[in-house]
Order: sequence, then structure tokens, then C-alpha cells
Amino acid sequence: MVPRTTPCVKVLIIVNLVCWFLLISIIQKFFMKTDSIYHILGFVPSSIDRFYIWQFFTYMFIHSSGIFHILFNMMVLWMFGSELENLWGKKFFLNYYLICGMGSALVYFIGVKLYSIFGSYSIVMDTPVVGASGAVFGLLLAYGWIFGERLVLFMFVFPMKARTFTILIAAVELMTMLSAGFGSPVANLAHLGGLLSGFLFLKFRSISQRKKIGNLFNFRRGILKKKIKIVESKEEPDSTAPKYWN
Repeated sequence: MVPRTTPCVKVLIIVNLVCWFLLISIIQKFFMKTDSIYHILGFVPSSIDRFYIWQFFTYMFIHSSGIFHILFNMMVLWMFGSELENLWGKKFFLNYYLICGMGSALVYFIGVKLYSIFGSYSIVMDTPVVGASGAVFGLLLAYGWIFGERLVLFMFVFPMKARTFTILIAAVELMTMLSAGFGSPVANLAHLGGLLSGFLFLKFRSISQRKKIGNLFNFRRGILKKKIKIVESKEEPDSTAPKYWN
């Protein structure tokens, strides 16, 4: 079944496509080289030390000049994001999407920073990370969490449950990162950061909801007990009346 494109997903896709088109057709051609834009708007770990904190947000809307990078991200956003937005609503969906994207950058920054401190300063500290992949991987996590029994096509060929698909994707990313390290042209740690951010967000939300339900239950139970006591007090016999009647 082809998902209906929801309002927030539609806006995100349009914004990403417009930014990509402006980057490769206008900014790169007339104003500055693409690499310069990547170092300003992409996520560069060493730039965070200079308080370029906007990069935690802007990198999600900057993609490489090749069409397959943005095409893959937007396709996954459309396929999985539309159903999640239908379930959650626009506001919650957008918050989740942005938190996963920024959380992905934070996890990547911590990992690269620790690597540079305990290892040696790596060129990866100065290498920009771009793309919506972190946020998109957060959507994959949420889809596998909520619609775990649904069938999806791995590599568009092999059918499997959404939960299994999410676990497999996470395992592939982890194994790739462990084998290639930071030498891979793909920021696998950022992808894992998106999965982790989505998991933590939904986990804490689940705990918070259970607490709210528990508090509401206790509150209603307390009101019910008070009502029962009031009814019981009204039904108590008059102490001045005789205990036995002839």
C-alpha cells in the first residue's frame, strides 16, 4: 500500500529538495564552493568547539551533490514518516524528527571527540557530516517499535517484519562502523546516533505515560474511596436509636 503523503512530511521533503537544488545550482555556481557551504552549514565536530552550534540543526537539510543521497533519505522519510505522522500528529512527529537528527549529531560529536582525545587527532574532526540520515534512522526505529509486525521489504526484495528490519539495519551499521571505523565515507556512527536517540526518546515517553496513567488511576481511586466513605457514613445508624425493636 502506498502511504499518503502527510503535511509535515511533505514540507520536510520540499525544504530538503529546495536546499539541495540551491546548493548545487546556485550557491555552488555563483557564490562559493560546495565544500565551504558544507563547513558552514554541515556538521563539523571541530567547529562546535568554536560554538557553531547551529550546525546541530542545519546539517539535516544539507545533502551531497549526488542525487542518490537525498533521493534515498527522502524516500525513507516519505515511506515511514507519513504513517508515523498520521499516528502522532504534526507537532509530535516534527519534534521527534528534529530530536533524532540533533541527537544523532550529538552522539557523533561525542564519539569523534573521545576518539580524538584518547587516540590521535583525526581528520574526521574537520570532516563535515551532512544529510537527514540521522533523523531518518530515528524514523526507522519508531516504525519498527510501533508497527513491528508489519512486513517491509529489505533491499526492496526480501520481506521481513518491521521489527526484524530495524534490528538488521542497526546490526549492519554497527558492524560497518566497527570494521571500517571513521575511515568509511558514510557516517555510520551518526546513523546509530539517530537510532539511539529515537529509542531513548520513545523509552522515556513510554515511562512518562505509564507514570501519568498510574497517577491518574491513583487520583481516581482516591476520589472513589472518598465517595465510598461518604456513602458509608450516611448509612450508619443513629446512635440514639434503640438497638432492638419490638
